[in-house]
Amino acid sequence: MSAQPLRDPEATKGVMFGLAAYMMWGCFPLFFALFDGVPAFEILIHRILWSCLFLVGLITLLQRWSPVVAALSEPKRLSRVLACALLIALNWGVYIYAVESKQVLQASLGYFLTPLVNVGLGILVLREVMAKLQLIALGLATLAIGIQFVLLGEMPWLSLILAFSFGTYGLFRKQVPLDGLSGLFVETLLLMPLALIAFSWLTLEGSSHFAGETRTTLLLIASGVLTALPLMAFAGATRRLRLATIGFLMYINPSMQFFIALLVFKEALSLIQLLTFVLIWTGLALYSYSAWQQSKPRPTASAAR
Repeated sequence: MSAQPLRDPEATKGVMFGLAAYMMWGCFPLFFALFDGVPAFEILIHRILWSCLFLVGLITLLQRWSPVVAALSEPKRLSRVLACALLIALNWGVYIYAVESKQVLQASLGYFLTPLVNVGLGILVLREVMAKLQLIALGLATLAIGIQFVLLGEMPWLSLILAFSFGTYGLFRKQVPLDGLSGLFVETLLLMPLALIAFSWLTLEGSSHFAGETRTTLLLIASGVLTALPLMAFAGATRRLRLATIGFLMYINPSMQFFIALLVFKEALSLIQLLTFVLIWTGLALYSYSAWQQSKPRPTASAAR
């Protein structure tokens, strides 16, 4: 008998792609912190512009124009893609603002909350029936937000906007039959006119930082390239891995942001905030266990005999 391979090479590649994607996303606070004195609004404009231009070259190189042309030829489909575009632009802009205003802890909380927001949206919008553990996880997240509101006297609005904008983006994205790369290109393409108008206005006002200092100009261009690279790696991971595995890897991003906020940016973490994180981490552990249980292959009737 020939020896069976201990590992699936494609699964190993998928894990490497997934690690690369989530680690790149996790390092984004370090990148956006390099923009000294450039407003979040202006960085967002250039992130849209250069993402779109970079994706034109990439899609041409990969010969992936057919799904893009199909999407652009169906106006009914474009309304949902436009909703996705506006939501992802809101998410990007708020995230950049969080880094610039040294609220990376709040940003990481938002991305920890996102899977639980997805559970809530599934119940409310899609009328999905959730497992008991997933409902408990959602309850723990709600309790955590309530504790912050009652004991700190304020809602973590930044975290909630990030979580709900990305969660709602995912909800709309499921209804658009486009792969990650093509979808991101069409989204940035729809945002391009607004970005060009805003860029022209900043230039006419003399407020634009583009083409000033070489370092800032290169960083603005790089923001578009760095938007597409992790998405490409993520697409490689999703093609090779089970959804449950992707779900576990997903926590790398907010975990890295959490430790970057504490160790690099020296953000303060109060006892109440720590309690909030612990409750949400507990909820995520229950959610992940439930998802893992549901993804396990069940024995067929013949195998059970």
